[in-house]
Amino acid sequence: MRQFDVVIVGGGPAGSACAKKLVSAGVKVAVLDREDFPRTKLCAGWITPEVVEDLDFDIKAYPHRFNTFEHIVVHVKGLTFNLNTPQHSIRRYEFDDFLLKNSGAEVIDHNVKNIEKKNGAYFIDGAFECEYLVGAAGTRCPVYRSFFREANPRASELQVATFEHEFPYQWSDSRCHLWFFEAGLPGYSWYVPKENGYLNCGVGGMANTMKARKQDIKSHWSHFTALLENAGLVRGFEYEPRGYSYFLRGNVDVVRIENAFIVGDAVGLASIDLGEGIGPAVRSGYLAARAILTGCDYSLLEINDVTIRRPWVRWLLSRLIGKRGTRKVTAATASA
Repeated sequence: MRQFDVVIVGGGPAGSACAKKLVSAGVKVAVLDREDFPRTKLCAGWITPEVVEDLDFDIKAYPHRFNTFEHIVVHVKGLTFNLNTPQHSIRRYEFDDFLLKNSGAEVIDHNVKNIEKKNGAYFIDGAFECEYLVGAAGTRCPVYRSFFREANPRASELQVATFEHEFPYQWSDSRCHLWFFEAGLPGYSWYVPKENGYLNCGVGGMANTMKARKQDIKSHWSHFTALLENAGLVRGFEYEPRGYSYFLRGNVDVVRIENAFIVGDAVGLASIDLGEGIGPAVRSGYLAARAILTGCDYSLLEINDVTIRRPWVRWLLSRLIGKRGTRKVTAATASA
């Protein structure tokens, strides 16, 4: 039985951010992940300037692909808008591995199956013991499943289903493109160029809405790849897409139970407007670490998705999940 002060289940950005803060304060930390890093992670790989700032990230010292696009081209119902808003893209395969290795925590390849609490300590698969436990393993996090599923059920109307592919490609358009509501998709499609000849393309939509409309994410993918071909953005490419799901920020009531915490996608923190999850994941990891170190409350109010209060976001959300779902989400976030 190996003993640690804190065990973090999941080595993505939320887990790495939490681990780094704890290790820098002298805490003995283990990060458990079922995957060997670097590992493939399905994600558009879009990071905001706020993420760079939060991570105190030295772009010039980063040894992997890091691309900055000065413009985002938004397509909505035949209209096109060119937004001058610098953003960044990375490959999660490289980015997550870099953050985890630089966290200073001991990283252990382990697929967590059973977690028990006895006499104030957490025991994981009869192999690890800790005083504090952090769940950072995404939508299917075993910490969420063991302690939070009943206390903090996820809002099914906020589940996003996606289909995407990241691949080597010598792109010619360096701008990020977003298409909203193409062919009735309750969501958007994206074209995100990466540095040195990589590209991520994908579609994402609200799962419940698509089901109610008898739509299929794969048919939306087929429409999207035809759109890319016709626009000359990607030509003659044989895709091998894969799917995954996550949750947008909704009514998050319970994120700590005694000394167990959930962060990042284990909570469901992706922003309501664009589904951006890396920034909220990093901040939640830092907040959990602060609570462990100082004994303060662990609250997500500091990363509240205030964009829901903007009229255009409420309009967007009504198109994604309907007016009834929008009223529910608005009521859930209004007090934050």
